[in-house]
Parts: sequence; C-alpha cells; structure tokens
Amino acid sequence: MSDEVAPGLVRVRLDLAYDGAEFSGWAKQRSRRTVQGELESALQTVLRLPDPVELTVAGRTDAGVHARGQVAHVDLPEEAWAAEGDKLLRRLAGRLPWDVRVWKVSRAPAGFNARFSAIWRRYAYRVGDHQGGVDPLLRGHVLWHDRPVDVDLMNEAARKLLGEHDFAAYCKKREGATTIRTLLELHWERDPSGVAVATVRADAFCHNMVRALVGAMLLVGDGHRPEGFPGEVLAGRVRHSAVNVVRPHGLTLEEVGYPADELLAARNLEARNLRTLPCAPSGARHGA
Repeated sequence: MSDEVAPGLVRVRLDLAYDGAEFSGWAKQRSRRTVQGELESALQTVLRLPDPVELTVAGRTDAGVHARGQVAHVDLPEEAWAAEGDKLLRRLAGRLPWDVRVWKVSRAPAGFNARFSAIWRRYAYRVGDHQGGVDPLLRGHVLWHDRPVDVDLMNEAARKLLGEHDFAAYCKKREGATTIRTLLELHWERDPSGVAVATVRADAFCHNMVRALVGAMLLVGDGHRPEGFPGEVLAGRVRHSAVNVVRPHGLTLEEVGYPADELLAARNLEARNLRTLPCAPSGARHGA
C-alpha cells in the first residue's frame, strides 16, 4: 500500500496533548466532541483552507483517555504551509479549546506516517490506593482502588505477559483486526505521592488492552487472585469474566517511538503486513 504524499502537498507532523475527560475519544464522530474533530476544524480555520483536512494519529484513544505525547500527521497544501507554517503553532493555541494543545509542528521526513511508522507506544495507568481516596486535584487522572495493592506482586505477574502473544483475552475484538501484539514493557512503581503507576509499552495496542491488563494486575495486587492469574488468562485467549476493564481516566498515552528517519518508510510498510503466531490461524492486518 503506497503512502506517497500527493503532488502539491506537504506532510506535517503534530505533537500534541489533551485531557480526555470531555472528549468521546480521538476518532471523529458526527454528533460528539472528539479530539480529531477539534483539531481538524482548527487547522482548516487557521489555514483558511477551502476543504477539510484529515489527520492520521499514532494511537486512537478511547473516550476519557488522556494523552501527553500523542503524534499525528496531516497533508497540507504546500502554499498554505509555506505561508503559514511558522505561525501555525501560535494560531492553533488561539483557536483550540483548553483541553487540547499542540506543542510542536514540523515538516515530516520522507516515509513518515504517524500510525504505521511508529515502533512502540507507551502508556501510563495511575492507581491510588490510599484508604482516604485520591487527591482531589488528581482525581481526573488517577483511579481510586479501595484496597491496598502490592506493587512487587503485580510486577511478578507482569513478567509472564512480556513478549509477542495473542492478547485476545485482554482485547475487545474488532472485525478485521488481529489481537497479536508484542508487549515490550509492563512494570509498576510508586511515584513520590504514593500513587501506583503502571508503565505499559508495546509495538501497538488493541482495543481496551491496557485497561484490561491493569484490571487483571489489580486482582493480583489486592490479593483477590494468585500471581499466575494474568498469565493464565492470556493463555486462555478468551475474555475472562473476573477481569474488569478499568475506567479510562487513569490512562494516559505518554510517548510514541519512531525509528531513525532513514528507516521510517520501511517500518511504514512492515507495520501493514499480515501478522500471525506460530501454529496460529492466519491473522488479519496488523494495526495500532
């Protein structure tokens, strides 16, 4: 599948952040407020474009999920970029609502695709288990768990989930999408305030994957399930009734990783390939 930028257009990378509380996720919807909808509208307005623009994002976040290090790209007319590119950041700041900010605007290198060139995405999920609850100033970004959790136990459980697996047991199945992913990092630590923070990094994530993994970890951390439980769920490859998909407000997309510029185009093509596990039936197209 070709990803050539059409003649007369220039591909622009946007690095952005948003508070997801009042958004119905990233993806544009006809009658709901979304991050994509706000950004595309702002871009068309400040660049005075006659036609709508379309953003491609590194990772589509669900309703209520936040982002600190989201990446998107858009193909803009060369004349608009030449005339307005150096003023675009300031103009977007004046046009966008308070809960979404663009921090950097740059011409993308050849072969760059915000979604398919990415080699990993890193999320953080924050859990407060203080018996008094969560700091009111953090309540929109930290889940309160009403039992204390053992971070060391959760880290022991997490080690069995690392690597390439079929994460069907932790994903909401979508037609035409594979659930095979490579989990590169999953560990918990306490921040200085005592909040338990899970760092979760993978080549890509399927729908609800991080929130379901956290749900399984918390069952271990608070003593409801043994340390081997999350691995057993993974091996079963089907959703487990005991595993809750935790609420979205504790989840933040922190960073997206890309290879060196000369490897972007190759990664762009590789990420579109069919993906299967040994002895598994043929999978669907791999996507973020």
